[in-house]
Amino acid sequence: MNSTYPTSARGPADHEVRDQILAAATEHFRHYGYAKTTVSDLAKSIGFSKAYIYKFFESKQAIGEAICATCLRQIETEVSAAVAETDLPPEKLRRMFKAYTEATLRLLFHDRKLYEIAASAATEHWPSVLAYEERIGKLLREVLQAGRQSGDFERKTPLDETATAIYLAMRPYLNPLLLQYSLDYTEDGPTQLSSLVLRSLSP
Repeated sequence: MNSTYPTSARGPADHEVRDQILAAATEHFRHYGYAKTTVSDLAKSIGFSKAYIYKFFESKQAIGEAICATCLRQIETEVSAAVAETDLPPEKLRRMFKAYTEATLRLLFHDRKLYEIAASAATEHWPSVLAYEERIGKLLREVLQAGRQSGDFERKTPLDETATAIYLAMRPYLNPLLLQYSLDYTEDGPTQLSSLVLRSLSP
């Protein structure tokens, strides 16, 4: 994916030591949780000095952001692939609702320890999350614009207003903090919401 996710990282992004730190940190967070882990803990588990880790990441949050950004890129890749499978704007919108929910559930709730990173990211508005939300808005506007051009969607409401309203409808299934309270509705909710949204978009 061409999008970049801003993270507070140091050193070359493709450095193998950086990747090694991220892999070790991911495993450490899985076992002990993000909140309870310090950079010193990571240094001990990896076998590096804390000072050496700081050559690549300025803080624990920077490490968490890099891990979070990887998860978000995976979600975007899955959603983009699902949307690209059809040329029909209404179906693209349905697939967005469904794919975002399924990918978020799979990546963020499969491992409750890593969920702590997602929760921190959402709560503290990390740059990687803000970039992710911008990408969702961009994709929404593209689908809406295509639907207006094809005659499937109404054109009277300002595009940005429509995109924002739809994003707010999707948000309980996109935001990990909110999704945990919507688990009972994840099977049918996205389909029902997308159907409601599509009816409101009819010309």
